[in-house]
Amino acid sequence: MKGALVGADHSLSHQARRPTARDDGPRAVVDGVLAFAAELWEAGIERHGTEPAAVGLAVPGIVDEAEGTAVYSANLGWRDVPLRELLAKRLDAPATPVALGHDVRTGGLAEGRIGAGAGVDRFLFVALGTGIAGAIGIDGRVEPGAHGGAGEIGHITVRPDGPACGCGRRGCLELFASAAAVGRAWADACGDPGATAADAAAAVVSGDARAAAVWHEAVDALAEGLVTALTLLDPRVLIVGGGLAEAGETLFAPLREAVRAKVTFQQLPTIVPAALGDAAGCLGAGLLAWDLLSAEVSS
Repeated sequence: MKGALVGADHSLSHQARRPTARDDGPRAVVDGVLAFAAELWEAGIERHGTEPAAVGLAVPGIVDEAEGTAVYSANLGWRDVPLRELLAKRLDAPATPVALGHDVRTGGLAEGRIGAGAGVDRFLFVALGTGIAGAIGIDGRVEPGAHGGAGEIGHITVRPDGPACGCGRRGCLELFASAAAVGRAWADACGDPGATAADAAAAVVSGDARAAAVWHEAVDALAEGLVTALTLLDPRVLIVGGGLAEAGETLFAPLREAVRAKVTFQQLPTIVPAALGDAAGCLGAGLLAWDLLSAEVSS
């Protein structure tokens, strides 16, 4: 978990990290989120002499932003958690606005407004981390969908005969092209159970044929999923972030070529790396919070 105090000018006056503790179960994760938020709240009072004006919280899975509910997360195991209500109670600040958003859509909001997509009318942000998800950007906002599930491209089927996914389907994109998936594949290939996606990228650069095969499979699957997304959304810019994107041109050079080889009638977007790094989620949560305050002033 990452947290920050975010100013109206997008400055980060304080940043912190805490373990998610997902192995302890969904209730422990919720408790950890609330405790972390309370800690940040107190840090804000200590640093600035006043309570934070609003709170932004971003979580993975299906999120009902209007109701403030974390509907479902395959990776965290929770369902229908009223996070906005729970957080307001934990902070004992019923008058303070609390915004709840999806973690990748929130990161995409930051990239679209103040990062790699600034000034772009249509973009798709894709984060390659533990899983894969996307954010559909339209004129400075991110589309949540009718039920909070827009952008879940990690669950596009790219290998119909592939392994079962936690979502209940088979052959999903994130089973092959997430940073976690690449790490697992390289660990199997090299025999080191602690190997990561970053290790795989380094081995590709060094010329390891086993790593090249793992990397090729991941890039090909990723390109397959992205072409499906491009066909549906027709973005002007495709922004790729998350842990796997830290490989730089080791990822982007073959990915651009693989996408180009797979398109037929689709217009190729500009494919660029995310600009904000792992601060994007915190900056996006801050934008959600400041947007709430702006909406209150307007009304």
